Amino acid sequence: MKTKPKIPKIGAPKIETKENPENDSPQRNTYQMDYDKNDVKLTQSEIKKEVIDTDESFESCTSTSKTSPRVKLKREHIKVEYDSPPKIKKDLTSCPKMEDNLIDKGNIKLETNEKAPQNWETVLNNLREMRKNFDAPVDSMGCHKCHDEKAPPEVMRYQQLLSLMLSSQTKDQVTHAAMQKLINHGCTVENVLATSDEKLGELIYPVGFWKSKVKYIKRTTEILQKEYESDIPNTVTDLCKLPGVGPKMAHICMKTAWGQVTGIGVDTHVHRISNRLGWVNTKTPEETRKTLEDWLPVQLWSEVNHLLVGFGQQICQPVRPQCATCLNYEICPFGIKNLNHQLKKNSK
Repeated sequence: MKTKPKIPKIGAPKIETKENPENDSPQRNTYQMDYDKNDVKLTQSEIKKEVIDTDESFESCTSTSKTSPRVKLKREHIKVEYDSPPKIKKDLTSCPKMEDNLIDKGNIKLETNEKAPQNWETVLNNLREMRKNFDAPVDSMGCHKCHDEKAPPEVMRYQQLLSLMLSSQTKDQVTHAAMQKLINHGCTVENVLATSDEKLGELIYPVGFWKSKVKYIKRTTEILQKEYESDIPNTVTDLCKLPGVGPKMAHICMKTAWGQVTGIGVDTHVHRISNRLGWVNTKTPEETRKTLEDWLPVQLWSEVNHLLVGFGQQICQPVRPQCATCLNYEICPFGIKNLNHQLKKNSK
């Protein structure tokens, strides 16, 4: 008779253990899925005990802080001292052009405002590069070069004023030549008043509008003798009251005669070039002056007149300007338009 094989009962797998010969304790199989609940309880109790022991140890360490009142400690204030840089005394007499820094307090501007045109600093640097040789007529025969340097200060100032009056609508070469004849004749307040209008006209000819300028010079010289002790006024307002003297002459005279920068002297060159560069959009030189002074830093007022006058004499002439040789031909609105016109004209 055949015996049926015994079928094992289905249930939880039995935990198999191996004897450890070293410590005679059963070794848990790491791959066994079942676990011993007693081991879990022991482990939890041990963990709980360790936590309690840790809390007690922490309480024992902080028991003093709980029993004693909490004291708020104040930090001691420490004064921080810095080493101050040594004070340097400025020797103003050693400055080569100290008069360039003398400006009216009401006109001080440290930096440009939002009215400044785009790329104006690049344009200005290019103008400086093109004018670095100072070989324009204004550099050697301008109004600041037309007086007798050996004359007394009040006589030099009078001669500088007369040169500005003669320079209106006149080239620097002609003005310089006329002033040299006046100086050789005797260019003082007393001597000019003693000179006849006919002789005075012969001395200043061929300056522009020489007949009108003879009358202006005589009337202005009389005022200077009576009201200013043969000297010239030292303010723009009083200078503009003299016959034949306008704002441009007054501001330039304040710079050359008195060493004070009170505004920008705008002549025909400055007016023309400022509009061509797009710095202003004006109809008259006086409008150009006010617009430039609105955004141009005051430290550049004296320089910009000298730069633009010489630039207008050599490159940016009224007729047939040399835009192809100008460093600003790519950013100058007038230069771009003029060069495009020349290219179209040559392509036909």
